Amino acid sequence: MNAHTDDFVAELTGLESAEDFLDYFGIDYRPAIVEVNRLHILKRFHDYLEAHRQRSGEPGYAEYRALLVRAYEDFVHSDAYTEKVMRVHQKAAGIARVSIASLIRKGRQP
Repeated sequence: MNAHTDDFVAELTGLESAEDFLDYFGIDYRPAIVEVNRLHILKRFHDYLEAHRQRSGEPGYAEYRALLVRAYEDFVHSDAYTEKVMRVHQKAAGIARVSIASLIRKGRQP
């Protein structure tokens, strides 16, 4: 576990993967879960950080860590399709309606 500093946010810029973030914050994780959900975990973490900023201002180290744990745990107990973090999963949950007219190019008959 890394000892956090007042400028820990600057240290985060060098982290590239979900594993890097989990290791930095000293969070135990199951590699199989992270391998399958790494982008979803990072996206959910980002969403949680943004919600915290809007509600309470800039999070500190403890909040960053807690929000990352929460994002990871979301995928321990669920899956990417159920959580619908990514736009593709959000759209898949809805029903898209397409008119026949929109499928036919203007001026061309089938």
